[in-house]
Amino acid sequence: MINLTDLIGETTDYDKKESLEIKKPKSWCKSISAFANGKGGKLIFGIADGTDEIVGIENAFNAADKFSEIVKERIDPYPDFTLSFETVNSDGATKFVMVVTVKPGSNTPYYYKGDGQQIAFQRIGNESVPVSSITLRELALKGSNKSYDELNSEQSFENSSFSRLRSKFHSRTGKVFEDHEYESWGLVDRNGCLTNAGALLSDDCTIRHSRIFCTRWNGQDKAHGLMDALDDYEVSGNLIDLLDEGMSFCRRNFKKKWYKTASGRVELPDYAEDSIFEGLVNALIHRSYLETGSEIHIDMYDDRLEITSPGGMFTGSPVQDRDLFSISSSRRNPVLADIFNRLRLMDRRGSGFKKIVDSCQIQPNYREEYYPQFYSDDSCFKLKLFNMNFDSHENQEVEEEEKIIVSAKDYQIYKLITINPTATSLELAKLSGLSERTVKTITKKLRDLQIVNRQGTKYPRWTIIKHNVIC
Repeated sequence: MINLTDLIGETTDYDKKESLEIKKPKSWCKSISAFANGKGGKLIFGIADGTDEIVGIENAFNAADKFSEIVKERIDPYPDFTLSFETVNSDGATKFVMVVTVKPGSNTPYYYKGDGQQIAFQRIGNESVPVSSITLRELALKGSNKSYDELNSEQSFENSSFSRLRSKFHSRTGKVFEDHEYESWGLVDRNGCLTNAGALLSDDCTIRHSRIFCTRWNGQDKAHGLMDALDDYEVSGNLIDLLDEGMSFCRRNFKKKWYKTASGRVELPDYAEDSIFEGLVNALIHRSYLETGSEIHIDMYDDRLEITSPGGMFTGSPVQDRDLFSISSSRRNPVLADIFNRLRLMDRRGSGFKKIVDSCQIQPNYREEYYPQFYSDDSCFKLKLFNMNFDSHENQEVEEEEKIIVSAKDYQIYKLITINPTATSLELAKLSGLSERTVKTITKKLRDLQIVNRQGTKYPRWTIIKHNVIC
């Protein structure tokens, strides 16, 4: 018996209709527009509203002709789609379900035309909604096979200098930036005109909304007592300065606790610095620069740090609805992403989310409630990191708690788990030089002692329960 799952297959974006409403084409044409403007999807006719019961459609082949005719009349430009039928035998009768598979469009934006309107739609969650003015501009750029960062800027290349870029390249790679690399990196086009990427990385950047507002709030919200902010800082200009100054602000506003061990001391930072760095790089590279009155915000509170950047996920789907570790790399500003990769400040392969999570999880004072949170909607992207030392009373108990002494081999596996939370027994064996059987015995012992735990089925991960383990 065919069900909805069989019909949609691996598709994440889909819509279903009980019938082909010829007199109300907007009710389903908006889904066609949204799928074509996004990453594609499926529209299924013959599914009852609310129950997902397969009721079928009458005059299936006539409906197919009508569908194609209406799409040609109402959707501009004409989208790329395939149409197929599924048959279901129910109570001795054969029912037909029409499945329309819409492919991601290359001529965006795709508009719905009707009732004196011309509207482009996009998918937000499980709805097709009109696109914002900013998203419409991004779709227009995509349709012209361009991105914001490769367009020509209003700034002159002849009057621009790049000492900060040259210095950062040398400090990160040990190499000297050559003049011919301006063009190969996409800082100027073949005619010698400065691109937006070039303007954003020039010492005298004139793009006014290239800026960060940094605030250390007094308390856990933006209005707390007599003194709202303990520290604030605004920086504007080229992306190298924004990254360096943003990190400097965060460093001076978080602390590191520590406790002594037999061999030295263990530091307990408020935040994983690498997670902040990766989050700030992602904000600078993947934000929307089409919103001219916008900026990145770094908001630090007693219990958390938030980095908010203009523009949601470039694919349109909310990040909180996705599996973080299976999101493919989709870059709003590919030239900037490539340059930051050449500067060895980021990886082009889309591993930023994993780096943020892993950097937090290897901290000695990490607990599951400190797992980073990611949120996006049509207008913004937000990363939330939690202060792992916020509960000072609880942390004092951790510092004074009696240490758990384990053998050298047990401690070796324990430390490898803290660094490699996704490692399998076989991988731990290779890293430690022990046999896989020995590793399994040790990890069972650590779990029985409630020092570590392993959670998850599809994406299993080690969790550190106790951080007061010594050898």
